Amino acid sequence: MNQPTETLEIAILQTSDVHGHVFPIHYSDNREMPHGFAKLAAVIRRERKRHPHSILVDNGDLIQGTPLTYHYARVDSSAMNPMIRILNELRYDAAVIGNHEFNYGLDLLNRAVHESEFPWLTANIVNRETGEPFFGKPYRILEFPGGVRAALLGLTTPYIPNWENPHHIEGMEFLDAVEAADAWVKRLKEEERADLVIVSYHGGFERDLKTGEPTETLTGENQGYELCMRVPEIDVLLTGHQHRMLTGEVNGVAVIQPGTQGVRLGKVTLVLQRDEDRWTVREKRAELLPVDEVESDAAIMLLAERYERSTQLWLDQPIGRVEGDMKVANPMEVRLRDHPFTEFINRVQMDVAGVAISNTALFDNFAPGFGPVITMRDVVSNYIYPNTLKVIRVTGQDIRDALERSAAYFADYRGGDGPIEVSPAFMEPKPQHYNYDMWEGIGYTLDISRPAGSRVVRLQVAGEEEALDPAREFDVVMNHYRAGGGGDYPMFKGKPVVREINVDVAELLANYILEKKVIAAEVNRNWEVVWQK
Repeated sequence: MNQPTETLEIAILQTSDVHGHVFPIHYSDNREMPHGFAKLAAVIRRERKRHPHSILVDNGDLIQGTPLTYHYARVDSSAMNPMIRILNELRYDAAVIGNHEFNYGLDLLNRAVHESEFPWLTANIVNRETGEPFFGKPYRILEFPGGVRAALLGLTTPYIPNWENPHHIEGMEFLDAVEAADAWVKRLKEEERADLVIVSYHGGFERDLKTGEPTETLTGENQGYELCMRVPEIDVLLTGHQHRMLTGEVNGVAVIQPGTQGVRLGKVTLVLQRDEDRWTVREKRAELLPVDEVESDAAIMLLAERYERSTQLWLDQPIGRVEGDMKVANPMEVRLRDHPFTEFINRVQMDVAGVAISNTALFDNFAPGFGPVITMRDVVSNYIYPNTLKVIRVTGQDIRDALERSAAYFADYRGGDGPIEVSPAFMEPKPQHYNYDMWEGIGYTLDISRPAGSRVVRLQVAGEEEALDPAREFDVVMNHYRAGGGGDYPMFKGKPVVREINVDVAELLANYILEKKVIAAEVNRNWEVVWQK
């Protein structure tokens, strides 16, 4: 007589790239937004009731990204990290180190790891001297009824040294994620006797999931597709970093990525079947669960209320005022010609660094600029990353190459009734407005009716008539992400570092405003974007 088939259903629940969002608000004006852990928590609790056998994991970029986490890290970190309190409350099974976990320094990160009631996993960040995993645990084994052993392996994009402040990653070596996965998955299958292998990878996809065609420069920042192709023993690949919302399957591996700021909860439902003395995965279903229709979780909001109250009081402190208009009414207009807001940031960077050339970006399309009265809310709403500054020595040719990279931000345009649009290369797989730089201290013109790569039609040093000499050297101040070549600016990578200013740019801007008390909205119109019909 045949024995009845024994099956087991396991649900994997994933958050990723929440970036410090707890309350469903936008900090620039506190308007309601359908995102954050207060919303996620309601969906998590619902799904755990539906699925008695589940795994809950955060895939990284948790403790940085909002004024709440900035205030905690830089103003008052006397209590437990609010993001860790939330994950402890929701009984997370594990978390993975993301690149933004390092932004506030190793002391704060180590403290967060210590406060967690769950392990932080990453197999490919190792101690430079010993070769052992730097944060202790590369994986976790979870056991389920019937003796099912599920292995959860953590991986982190190894591209972090190209962006991060070197002081924040001292003593670490970042190994290739695919090579690390290959070695550890073999061990999980052979030594740990894992029936199910789940990889939680703080990284994304470098190729189209269906065609395998490259979707970005293959730098090693994102290796999700390669992981699926070269390590087929993986059953599920949880991804992030790119802020995409996707589900699918690559080479038999179920893949998922739940966006950013907590707008979706990732869910992969697995059905395992016992075949004699072993379990095999028979069904996989990946889906993204929205949070916009659920009520915010009262317990999570109460838990974070103290932190939020202090943050809101701090944000509304006036620190200075503006003479003139420094508001950002149209982000595209800011990127087409010199604007008082970006000129102000560049001039602060030049003042702090003591150099005559600077570049900066308008990081997203939500930056409001400055109104007549400036508060801390205005500063952190506009300068959303905890960047520090570097002065690097570059050539005139490097500057031209960087301008050509920025000029590629625009799709070809020859006038007419249609709007100027952003090139798909800067919108897929995620918007990259932060990779379009605007410069001060040089004069230049970009012609976006010309092919990308040949759009710089005027380039000179401010105050000089002749064209900029490609062999001449210049000291330029920029944020540390760009100085390391981040954003596909290889012309800056490895350049001599003249000076480092290891203070967050948001803090530098606030200090400058506090000192001056009144800042003027001015432009010298040193650059512009043009087109030929």
